[in-house]
This record gives sequence, C-alpha cells and structure tokens, in this order.
Amino acid sequence: MSQEYTEEETKTFWGHLEDLRWSLMRVVAVLFVGFIASFAAMREFLFDKIVMAPTTSDFILYRWIAALGEPFASFGEPFSVQIINIKVTSQFMTHISMSFWFALLITFPYLIFEIWRFIQPALFREEKRNIAIAFVCGTGMFFLGCLVGYLLVFPLMFRFLAEYQLSTEIANQISLTSYTGNFLGMIFVMGIVFELPLLTWLLSRLGLVNRKMLQNYRRHAVVALLVLSAIITPSGDPFTLFVVFLPLYMLYEVGIFFARKAEIADDNNDDDDPLHPDGNQDKTTETTPDKEESDSKPSSAEKGVAAAGITTLSDTSDASAISYDSGYDEDDGYLPEEKSPYPTYEGDSEDYEVPDEYMEEDEED
Repeated sequence: MSQEYTEEETKTFWGHLEDLRWSLMRVVAVLFVGFIASFAAMREFLFDKIVMAPTTSDFILYRWIAALGEPFASFGEPFSVQIINIKVTSQFMTHISMSFWFALLITFPYLIFEIWRFIQPALFREEKRNIAIAFVCGTGMFFLGCLVGYLLVFPLMFRFLAEYQLSTEIANQISLTSYTGNFLGMIFVMGIVFELPLLTWLLSRLGLVNRKMLQNYRRHAVVALLVLSAIITPSGDPFTLFVVFLPLYMLYEVGIFFARKAEIADDNNDDDDPLHPDGNQDKTTETTPDKEESDSKPSSAEKGVAAAGITTLSDTSDASAISYDSGYDEDDGYLPEEKSPYPTYEGDSEDYEVPDEYMEEDEED
C-alpha cells in the first residue's frame, strides 16, 4: 500500500471537507474565467456566428440538405428570421445568461475532472479504471449530444416552425427570449439524453438490466421514448417530436449493444458457473476420512447377508450374475450342500434375520 493511499485512508472528515472546499473554489475560479472570456467574445463572435446561425439559409445543415437533390430543394431557398426584443433588459440579461452557459459548456471537462479528483482516493484500482472510463465516455457523449442538438435537432425544428403559417395574414416575429430559451433547452437536453448508453451500461454492470430484457421490452421502450420526446420538446408538433425521437431510439439500440458487452464480460468472470467452460464442472466432491471409514465398515445386516451367501448388486456390475450361493462352482457345477462354505438361504434377502452372534460382534465394534 502506497504512502499516498495511507494518508487518504486515515484522513478525517474535516480533511475531506477541506478537500471539497478547495475543489469548489477551483471550479468557481475556472468557471469565472470562462464566463469572462465568453462575455468578451459573445458580441463579436459567439452570438452572431453560432447562436444566430440557424436563422439564415447559410447554415451548414441547410446547405447539406439542399445538396441532396430535388426533393430537398426548398432548403436551398432564401431563409431568414428576424429576432425582435420586446423588453428593455432582455438583451443585457441574454448577454449574461448566454455567457454563463457557454462558460459551463467550455469548462465541463474540467468540472468532471474535479469530481474524479475528489472521489478517486476512496476507490479501489478496478473501481478507478471503471469510473475513469465512465467519466471519459460520459463527457464525450455529452458533447456529442450537444453537437447533434445544435447541428441537427434545433435547426430542423426551428426552420419548420418558423416557416409554418396558419394564415398568410400573420407575420412571424420571434422574441429574443423565446429563441434563446429554445436554443439552450434543446442543445443541453440532447447532451443529457445522450448519456442513455452510459446509463444502460452502468445498470447492466449492477445486474439491474441485461440485453435480453431490453430486447423484450423494446415496444414498451418505444412508447416511453415517445412520451419523453414530447416532454423535452419545446413545441408539441409531430415533426419536432419525430426529430427528437429518432436519436433517442438509436441511443436505446446502442444501449442494448453495451448491455450485451457488459453481460458477456460478467459471464466470463463467473468461475462458479458449473456450465461455463472454465468453471468448476471438473471439480469432484472430496470425501472426508470419517465418511470413508463409515462406508467401509460393514453393518450387521451386511454381515448376515454375507453369511447366507447372498450376492448383492453392490458386489457385481452384471445383473445376471446375482444369485444365491448354495455351493455353486464354475468348474464342477453345483456341489453337495455340505461342501458349501456358507449356509444356504432360500428367499428374499430383505426377510433374512441376522443371527445374534453377528449382532453382538457389531456392538463390540
């Protein structure tokens, strides 16, 4: 055991509380630096080039879809949405809130590192490896979900709703708070739901779910994912619901794959399974010396049967060789009765009464 592990093991409650305090201070400091950087870059770059990008036809997704051919030619048409402000403080408060969320997104890997740094002294080596994999994969899946939400889900949802018209007499004027709220909500929600495969993997490692269970309840999961899509979708239109549901269902299938891998890994380590190729099917039950001695010692009934010359099933492996020994010899055939080494008994062995002399001998033993 290393000296570092010994120090962590003997650390008091107040020592761990001090570590937590310093971790929180570092997190707040890094988050504050990220906030200042985001606030400075928001007006010149982040807001116009990233946040407002889906409001014009120059957005990368619209150009990719338009390049697919004639059925998607409408995405190549000019598209622009004017965002209006109806409150005095909305622009300033939006500047602050967007800076904070961008800072949180940028510093998210460091926040995960601080959580790992605080809990890792209390883990064993195997636990450290598994938790480290979970943290790395979870961080990657979160950023992948945010990227899918920004490049795919939100632009499709926004363009569909912005171009939808109940009447030509109605002009769409979208407020700043409505746009930014839907923008942030959809992106971060997609980042969270992309943790579904990791959650499935963790539950399978705990033995709560397995691949077969997830496959059997696939139809129930489809209904649950539709309900979840309706909850996390800002609008209630079927198009947005389908756009959100499709990635969720794909994540569910990916979760089934990870659950299968985890289940196989657990089975390979199961040394107590008698059906496993590397299991203990070749192990034999050891007989204790006392049992061997008791099994080898003849009982009084066995002595009486032997005295009567009765051959039992335990004395031969051939059932046809069972007979009463009344002086039979393989060479000379049946001998006179007086030449038989044992007295002859005609009848069933179960009805034979053991002589008293053998009972007394058994008691002496």
